[in-house]
Amino acid sequence: MSEVTGTLITGVIAFAAAVIGAVIAGRYAKSGAEAGGRKAVEAALAQVHGQAAAEHWQWVRSQRHQSFAALFAAFAALDEALARIAPEVRQGVALGEEARRELGERALDLQAKTSQLALWGPIEANGLAYEVTEKSIAAVSSLLQVERASSTGMSAAWTGFDRARGEMAQAHATFLQRAGEIVRDPRQPVS
Repeated sequence: MSEVTGTLITGVIAFAAAVIGAVIAGRYAKSGAEAGGRKAVEAALAQVHGQAAAEHWQWVRSQRHQSFAALFAAFAALDEALARIAPEVRQGVALGEEARRELGERALDLQAKTSQLALWGPIEANGLAYEVTEKSIAAVSSLLQVERASSTGMSAAWTGFDRARGEMAQAHATFLQRAGEIVRDPRQPVS
Protein backbone atom coordinates (compact mmCIF):
# COMPACT_ATOMS: atom_id res chain seq x y z
CA MET A 1 0.00 0.00 0.00
CA SER A 2 1.26 3.36 -0.83
CA GLU A 3 1.67 6.17 1.55
CA VAL A 4 -1.10 8.16 -0.09
CA THR A 5 -3.54 5.27 0.16
CA GLY A 6 -2.68 4.80 3.84
CA THR A 7 -3.19 8.48 4.50
CA LEU A 8 -6.48 8.41 2.63
CA ILE A 9 -7.73 5.37 4.59
CA THR A 10 -6.61 6.96 7.84
CA GLY A 11 -8.43 10.17 6.88
CA VAL A 12 -11.62 8.26 6.03
CA ILE A 13 -11.45 6.37 9.32
CA ALA A 14 -10.81 9.58 11.23
CA PHE A 15 -13.72 11.25 9.44
CA ALA A 16 -16.03 8.30 10.16
CA ALA A 17 -14.95 8.31 13.81
CA ALA A 18 -15.62 12.05 14.02
CA VAL A 19 -19.08 11.63 12.48
CA ILE A 20 -19.92 8.69 14.76
CA GLY A 21 -18.58 10.62 17.77
CA ALA A 22 -20.64 13.68 16.82
CA VAL A 23 -23.79 11.57 16.41
CA ILE A 24 -23.24 9.86 19.78
CA ALA A 25 -22.39 13.15 21.50
CA GLY A 26 -25.45 14.76 19.92
CA ARG A 27 -27.72 12.00 21.18
CA TYR A 28 -26.30 12.25 24.68
CA ALA A 29 -26.59 16.03 24.57
CA LYS A 30 -30.21 15.75 23.40
CA SER A 31 -30.98 13.17 26.11
CA GLY A 32 -29.30 15.35 28.74
CA ALA A 33 -31.17 18.43 27.57
CA GLU A 34 -34.49 16.55 27.67
CA ALA A 35 -33.77 15.23 31.16
CA GLY A 36 -32.70 18.67 32.33
CA GLY A 37 -35.79 20.21 30.77
CA ARG A 38 -38.05 17.64 32.45
CA LYS A 39 -36.41 18.31 35.80
CA ALA A 40 -36.81 22.06 35.32
CA VAL A 41 -40.49 21.65 34.43
CA GLU A 42 -41.06 19.29 37.38
CA ALA A 43 -39.37 21.77 39.72
CA ALA A 44 -41.45 24.65 38.36
CA LEU A 45 -44.66 22.63 38.70
CA ALA A 46 -43.76 21.65 42.26
CA GLN A 47 -43.08 25.27 43.11
CA VAL A 48 -46.37 26.44 41.56
CA HIS A 49 -48.27 23.64 43.27
CA GLY A 50 -46.68 24.47 46.61
CA GLN A 51 -47.45 28.14 46.21
CA ALA A 52 -51.04 27.39 45.18
CA ALA A 53 -51.48 25.09 48.17
CA ALA A 54 -50.10 27.74 50.53
CA GLU A 55 -52.41 30.38 49.06
CA HIS A 56 -55.37 28.00 49.29
CA TRP A 57 -54.72 27.31 52.96
CA GLN A 58 -54.29 31.02 53.62
CA TRP A 59 -57.65 31.62 51.96
CA VAL A 60 -59.31 28.83 53.98
CA ARG A 61 -57.79 30.28 57.14
CA SER A 62 -59.19 33.69 56.27
CA GLN A 63 -62.64 32.24 55.57
CA ARG A 64 -62.59 30.34 58.86
CA HIS A 65 -61.50 33.41 60.74
CA GLN A 66 -64.35 35.45 59.23
CA SER A 67 -66.87 32.70 59.95
CA PHE A 68 -65.69 32.35 63.54
CA ALA A 69 -65.83 36.12 64.04
CA ALA A 70 -69.38 36.26 62.62
CA LEU A 71 -70.47 33.44 64.92
CA PHE A 72 -68.90 35.17 67.94
CA ALA A 73 -70.66 38.43 67.05
CA ALA A 74 -74.01 36.67 66.67
CA PHE A 75 -73.50 34.85 69.98
CA ALA A 76 -72.55 38.10 71.73
CA ALA A 77 -75.67 39.83 70.38
CA LEU A 78 -77.94 37.02 71.63
CA ASP A 79 -76.13 36.86 74.98
CA GLU A 80 -76.46 40.62 75.39
CA ALA A 81 -80.19 40.45 74.62
CA LEU A 82 -80.68 37.67 77.18
CA ALA A 83 -78.67 39.60 79.78
CA ARG A 84 -80.78 42.71 79.17
CA ILE A 85 -84.20 41.03 78.99
CA ALA A 86 -83.85 38.42 81.81
CA PRO A 87 -83.75 40.99 84.67
CA GLU A 88 -86.97 42.52 83.36
CA VAL A 89 -88.63 39.10 83.42
CA ARG A 90 -87.25 38.50 86.96
CA GLN A 91 -89.03 41.68 88.00
CA GLY A 92 -92.30 40.27 86.65
CA VAL A 93 -92.41 42.30 83.44
CA ALA A 94 -94.00 40.34 80.62
CA LEU A 95 -92.01 40.03 77.44
CA GLY A 96 -93.24 42.46 74.86
CA GLU A 97 -93.55 41.68 71.18
CA GLU A 98 -90.35 43.60 70.45
CA ALA A 99 -88.34 41.60 73.01
CA ARG A 100 -89.70 38.30 71.64
CA ARG A 101 -88.90 39.39 68.09
CA GLU A 102 -85.38 40.45 69.10
CA LEU A 103 -84.68 37.12 70.81
CA GLY A 104 -86.03 35.24 67.79
CA GLU A 105 -83.98 37.28 65.31
CA ARG A 106 -80.80 36.90 67.36
CA ALA A 107 -81.31 33.14 67.62
CA LEU A 108 -81.94 32.87 63.87
CA ASP A 109 -78.83 34.94 63.14
CA LEU A 110 -76.77 32.64 65.34
CA GLN A 111 -78.16 29.63 63.47
CA ALA A 112 -77.32 31.24 60.12
CA LYS A 113 -73.75 31.99 61.18
CA THR A 114 -73.35 28.43 62.42
CA SER A 115 -74.53 27.09 59.08
CA GLN A 116 -72.09 29.34 57.20
CA LEU A 117 -69.25 28.15 59.40
CA ALA A 118 -70.04 24.56 58.41
CA LEU A 119 -68.61 25.34 54.95
CA TRP A 120 -65.09 25.80 56.29
CA GLY A 121 -64.70 23.10 58.91
CA PRO A 122 -63.07 21.28 60.37
CA ILE A 123 -65.86 18.93 61.42
CA GLU A 124 -64.98 19.27 65.10
CA ALA A 125 -65.47 23.05 64.92
CA ASN A 126 -68.80 22.56 63.19
CA GLY A 127 -69.96 20.27 65.98
CA LEU A 128 -68.88 22.75 68.65
CA ALA A 129 -70.59 25.61 66.81
CA TYR A 130 -73.83 23.66 66.59
CA GLU A 131 -73.55 22.95 70.31
CA VAL A 132 -73.20 26.70 70.99
CA THR A 133 -76.33 27.32 68.93
CA GLU A 134 -78.24 24.48 70.56
CA LYS A 135 -77.38 25.66 74.09
CA SER A 136 -78.17 29.28 73.20
CA ILE A 137 -81.58 28.38 71.81
CA ALA A 138 -82.22 26.29 74.92
CA ALA A 139 -81.47 29.36 77.05
CA VAL A 140 -83.92 31.46 75.01
CA SER A 141 -86.56 28.74 75.37
CA SER A 142 -85.88 28.54 79.08
CA LEU A 143 -86.42 32.28 79.47
CA LEU A 144 -89.71 32.00 77.60
CA GLN A 145 -90.73 29.15 79.95
CA VAL A 146 -89.87 31.32 82.96
CA GLU A 147 -92.21 33.98 81.68
CA ARG A 148 -95.03 31.44 81.32
CA ALA A 149 -94.39 29.74 84.69
CA SER A 150 -96.84 30.23 87.49
CA SER A 151 -95.70 31.73 90.77
CA THR A 152 -95.32 28.24 92.27
CA GLY A 153 -92.94 27.11 89.53
CA MET A 154 -90.88 30.30 89.32
CA SER A 155 -87.97 29.09 91.42
CA ALA A 156 -87.52 25.90 89.36
CA ALA A 157 -87.95 27.83 86.11
CA TRP A 158 -85.25 30.36 87.08
CA THR A 159 -82.95 27.53 88.14
CA GLY A 160 -83.47 25.98 84.70
CA PHE A 161 -82.74 29.31 82.99
CA ASP A 162 -79.59 29.89 85.02
CA ARG A 163 -78.39 26.37 84.21
CA ALA A 164 -79.17 26.88 80.50
CA ARG A 165 -77.22 30.19 80.47
CA GLY A 166 -74.29 28.45 82.16
CA GLU A 167 -74.32 25.65 79.58
CA MET A 168 -74.53 28.26 76.83
CA ALA A 169 -71.49 30.08 78.22
CA GLN A 170 -69.55 26.82 78.62
CA ALA A 171 -70.29 25.74 75.04
CA HIS A 172 -69.14 29.17 73.84
CA ALA A 173 -65.92 28.96 75.86
CA THR A 174 -65.15 25.49 74.49
CA PHE A 175 -65.77 26.66 70.93
CA LEU A 176 -63.73 29.80 71.47
CA GLN A 177 -60.72 27.79 72.67
CA ARG A 178 -60.89 25.31 69.79
CA ALA A 179 -61.49 28.06 67.21
CA GLY A 180 -58.31 29.79 68.39
CA GLU A 181 -56.35 26.56 67.95
CA ILE A 182 -57.79 26.08 64.46
CA VAL A 183 -56.97 29.61 63.33
CA ARG A 184 -53.41 29.22 64.60
CA ASP A 185 -53.09 25.91 62.68
CA PRO A 186 -54.74 26.59 59.31
CA ARG A 187 -53.94 23.15 57.93
CA GLN A 188 -56.97 21.69 59.70
CA PRO A 189 -59.02 19.70 57.18
CA VAL A 190 -61.96 21.30 55.43
CA SER A 191 -65.28 19.56 56.04
